[in-house]
Amino acid sequence: MPESHSHLSADPALRRRALTGRWLGVGLASVLAVTTLALAATGRLDLYLNPDSTWFAVGMAVIVLVGAVLSFTLPLGAEDDAHAHEGHEHRRSPIAVAATAIGGVAASFLVVLALVTPPASLSAQLAMSRNIDAPPLFAGSDAVALATAGDTGSFGVGEWSTVFATATNPDEYDGDPVTLTGFVTPGDGGFDLTRMVITHCVIDAQPASIPVDATATDLQSPATGQWVRIEGTVRAGTDGRLAIVADSVELIDEPGDPYEY
Repeated sequence: MPESHSHLSADPALRRRALTGRWLGVGLASVLAVTTLALAATGRLDLYLNPDSTWFAVGMAVIVLVGAVLSFTLPLGAEDDAHAHEGHEHRRSPIAVAATAIGGVAASFLVVLALVTPPASLSAQLAMSRNIDAPPLFAGSDAVALATAGDTGSFGVGEWSTVFATATNPDEYDGDPVTLTGFVTPGDGGFDLTRMVITHCVIDAQPASIPVDATATDLQSPATGQWVRIEGTVRAGTDGRLAIVADSVELIDEPGDPYEY
């Protein structure tokens, strides 16, 4: 039997430490990699990442799994043997042991939480908590220029939010037809149509909202968080503010891709 194996067999503490190190180094990474690939295969990874970044996340997950497989060619405890050959002792300070234990428990909890929690989009409550009454920082620098030119057919809530917040001549957009989808958040004199705008991942998600006047429709006050599709017209008020005057408000289910990018 190799010396490293006999050391592990003779010393249960060394074996536990080796198993803990293998779990923290390989086990957690492998579980996260498999979770990433599973989300990508089921089309749910977009709930966490910008679709343009999916290829990177999948590629890194594959690399992690390949590295995890190759790591098992090393005998258990090989790391301790390397330290021993360099003249280091196996004893570790209590602080290092405590830090490893706390980090391991925290990391394991997060991984288990990711496995048992079903993927879900960011909520209306989170959108309202992040709302600072400003357009998304990366909502498209050319949105206002395109809106001025009348090229708004592909605009979402994020682009219109930028136009509404920065337009210096609101009358230019008066009369523009819109068909938009989003969820309802509270607004002044009606409700706001809101979407979460993502640049890279859900960590940087920012809410984009535009005011909706639905007094001409049968559905004037949808519940907060309810997804709706509205058809209407951009109108400039006497105070210079823009709003969507809705001709119709349709209650819908949350779309498969709830974010804008």
